[in-house]
Amino acid sequence: MLFDTAAEWHAAINDLPPALLLVSVIFDWVGSATKRDSLKAAGFWTLVAGAAGAVLSVASGLRAEGTIEHGETVHLVMERHETFAIAVTVAFALLAGWRIWRKGVLGPQERPTYLFAATVGAAGIIYVAHLGGTIVFQHAGGIPTPALQEALAERTQEHEHAPGEEHGETAPADTAAAKADTGHAHAPGTPPHEHD
Repeated sequence: MLFDTAAEWHAAINDLPPALLLVSVIFDWVGSATKRDSLKAAGFWTLVAGAAGAVLSVASGLRAEGTIEHGETVHLVMERHETFAIAVTVAFALLAGWRIWRKGVLGPQERPTYLFAATVGAAGIIYVAHLGGTIVFQHAGGIPTPALQEALAERTQEHEHAPGEEHGETAPADTAAAKADTGHAHAPGTPPHEHD
């Protein structure tokens, strides 16, 4: 099967809606600044598609929440992620409803209010994405314990890289000497050289 867990489905679904919503805000700002109706129309359609997708993304996240192994730290971050994701989704759904009600065309008095609200929503999207990344990349939320244990064991084993693919985890031989001689250290991967 392509995706085995609810968390994998959520990861697959949750990228496109935020991108559409962010692009919608950009289209609307540029369309307003240049007075180009085509960009405003693009902002409308990406908003509608993004808001619909965000509902699916939230639904998949709620399903994933009850299925992943996690501890207290992940739980706290996950609750914040959920709260902000729902709030941002509701906000963009309301903005989409407003635009649909106005048949995609906002008046000159409405547009500044809309742009301000959409910009705040865009900042919310970035924060929700940050929280989601924190769950996975800082706390390994959503990774089953056996897979995590296997990955940790594998990290301690030696492996080889093709030329140019080194991790840069070890400093070059001259770094310690350079620090002693000149009072500074070089970034990993700096070729050996002499100081004046």
